[in-house]
Amino acid sequence: MSQRARAELLLVVATFIWGSTFVIVKGALADASPFPFIALRFILAGVLMLAVMVRWRLPQPVLAPSLVLGILLFAGYAFQTWGLLFTTPSKSAFITGFSVILVPVISLFEGYRLRAANACGAVLGLLGIYFLVLPSRLAGVNRGDVLTLLGAVAFAVHIVRVGTYTRRHSFLHLAPGQILVVGMIAALAVPLAPAATLHWTGRLVFAIVVTAVFATAFAFGTQVWAQQYTPPAHTALIFSLEPVFAALTSWVVIGEHLGGRVLVGAAFILAGMVVSEGWGGGTPAPVEG
Repeated sequence: MSQRARAELLLVVATFIWGSTFVIVKGALADASPFPFIALRFILAGVLMLAVMVRWRLPQPVLAPSLVLGILLFAGYAFQTWGLLFTTPSKSAFITGFSVILVPVISLFEGYRLRAANACGAVLGLLGIYFLVLPSRLAGVNRGDVLTLLGAVAFAVHIVRVGTYTRRHSFLHLAPGQILVVGMIAALAVPLAPAATLHWTGRLVFAIVVTAVFATAFAFGTQVWAQQYTPPAHTALIFSLEPVFAALTSWVVIGEHLGGRVLVGAAFILAGMVVSEGWGGGTPAPVEG
């Protein structure tokens, strides 16, 4: 097996882990409110990444970029985790996947030109969001879906800023720094959250270990290594499998069945991701002159 094949296989494994954890987090939220859960998950993951990836040393120049990325990542996970209190794992995953489509659009503010395929992907994604988020009447919009959509926007801005910062700094340094920032902000936010809860159960411990060790430390580390050997467009297409894995896991584990509107919305978002990343090249073209 070639190095590229190994890299892409590991990216599929990481994507499956990310997809399957939507159900795990949904279950953990019965025992812990969002901020305590996020704090425990990301502090544990950050400590592991700091020890393994950089041997406890972070260069001073990466501290400010790590803070910015950590704030954006915290916003993404806070909205996503909060939204999971009110929506289903599969809908959360497909709405979060909309961030992949938003990246080229947000990159316009970085001086890039939007390709036709990126614009088409964005339109398909918006149609998908319409079917996923809007039921028969506007008054019945699920607030969990709206919170998750805000999280998708934060994730998209985070991806764009990562692309900017990694031109000047090693992602090996940025990754553990931003993860630790997420955990520390969540820990500081716990006293401010109304009725914060934390009940130590086997289900909660399992969720923290799986999300910290596998979905954060291992998956982020795998992504850093694998992207040395596979093109960004291939990586993005593999990542588009995440909501598919989430829907399958949700169906197998908790018996969630996708209704007609949800299936249509999911199909539009998935099509938008494939069109934008497969034919749009993932990164928009720079504006000349």
